[in-house]
Amino acid sequence: MILASGQALKTESGKICRVDDFIGAGGQGEVFRADIDGYKVALKWYFPTQATERQKATLEYLIRIGSPTNKFLWPIEIVSLKDKPGYGYIMRLRESRFKGVSDLLKRRIEPSFRALCTAAYELADNFLELHAKGLCYQDISDTNIFLDPASGEICISDNDNVTIDGQEGGILGTPRFMAPEVVVNRALPSADTDRFSLAALLFYMFFLNHPLEGERELKIRCLDLPAMYKLYGEEPIFIYDPDNNSNRPVKGEHDNAIIYWTIYPNFFRQLFIKSFTIGLTNPKDGRVRESEWRREMIHLRDSIMYCGNCGVESFYDPERLREGSSHECWHCKAEILLPPRLRIKDNVIVLNHNTSLSWHHLGKDWDFSEKIGEVVRHPKDPKVWGLRNKSADSWVCTLPDGTSVVLPPGKTVPIATGVKINFGAVEGEVRT
Repeated sequence: MILASGQALKTESGKICRVDDFIGAGGQGEVFRADIDGYKVALKWYFPTQATERQKATLEYLIRIGSPTNKFLWPIEIVSLKDKPGYGYIMRLRESRFKGVSDLLKRRIEPSFRALCTAAYELADNFLELHAKGLCYQDISDTNIFLDPASGEICISDNDNVTIDGQEGGILGTPRFMAPEVVVNRALPSADTDRFSLAALLFYMFFLNHPLEGERELKIRCLDLPAMYKLYGEEPIFIYDPDNNSNRPVKGEHDNAIIYWTIYPNFFRQLFIKSFTIGLTNPKDGRVRESEWRREMIHLRDSIMYCGNCGVESFYDPERLREGSSHECWHCKAEILLPPRLRIKDNVIVLNHNTSLSWHHLGKDWDFSEKIGEVVRHPKDPKVWGLRNKSADSWVCTLPDGTSVVLPPGKTVPIATGVKINFGAVEGEVRT
C-alpha cells in the first residue's frame, strides 16, 4: 500500500487528514478511509505515474466548480505529504448500504423492479445535471455506479476523470461500455458517448446481458482486441434489432436477455431499440437523451403491478390490451387480474396496495419529496380500497353517479371505475 494506517496528510486548507484503513485499489491509485477532525472521508492517493500536472489541474477545476448534485462522490480538496512526492484528494465516504452495479450483474444483490426503476431514474437525472453544466463523465460503467438495493438510491464515484465536454480527458472509458465511435477511434468521449454508455449500463441492469452480445459473440473463438473492435465498434448489432436477426440471444447462453425482454412493456423496450439501432451510428439524434430515460423510468415504475397468485412484480402494458392479449405472470404463468389505474393527463399510475402519489404526478415535474396521496384499505371492509388525500389541500371528487364531493386532507375516496379527482392543477380518472 502507498499510505500507512495512522499516516497524516495535509489538505490545501491546512487541515490534517489521518489515514484509517485501506479500502481498495484501481488503475489510478489506492483509496483509504480517513479522518478529518472526527469526520470520516474517503482518500484517493494516485500512483506516481498517474499523479500528473494535468490530473491535478483537472482536480482543481472540479473542486472549484463543485458537484452537480449530492449523488456524486465529488473531489472536495487536494491532499499532500510533506516528505513524499505526489498528491491525492478527499471525497465523501460511500455508505455501506450502497452496493456496486457489478454486484447486481453477479446476482449478489437482488433489488426489486421498483428499486431498479428508481436507480435508473436517478442515474438519468444526475447525468442530465452533469451534462447541463457542460461536463462529460467519460467512463460510465458498472464499476463506478452504486445503488441501495432496498430503495434504489444511487451514488456515483470516480469523478476525478470528469472533464469539460469536448475536451480531451486522457481516458476513453471501460471496454463494453464505450460507444462504437470511441472503440474505433473516430471520436473522443463526450456527452453523446456518455449517453451510449448510460444506455449500455441500463440494459445491463434491467436485462443482465450486454446489448451487443448474442449469437455473433458465441461464434468468436478468441475474444481478443480485433474481435472486440469488430463486435463493439466496427460492426455492432443489437441483439433485438427488429431488422437484423443475426445476433439474437441464444437459449442456454443468454437466458437473462431472453426472459427479461418479454417482461417489460413495449414502450420501455423501444428505448433500447432506438439506442442500439439508430443510436449506434447517429450519436446526435439516435441516442436516448437523459430527459427521455428519466420520464420513461417513472412511467415504468408507475406501471408496476403484482401477480395475485405468486406476488411477484410485473408490468402493466397498455399495448397488450390494444392487441387483445392478457397479462401473464412471467414467474408463475398465471393470468394477472389488472388492478385499477389512475390516469392523469397522459400518465397512468397503477393503483396497488403500496401505491403513493407525489407532487410529480400532479404536475410539479420530478418533485418526489412528499407523499400527497396513498392507496389504503378500508378499516372495516378489507375488500374495499381507497385513495387517501395526504396533501394540505382539499380535492374535489366526482363519483360514478355524478355526485360531487369535497375531499379534505386525511379523508379517502373509494377507488372505483369512473371516479374523477380534481387535484387543483390537474384532474385524474380511475379506470379498470
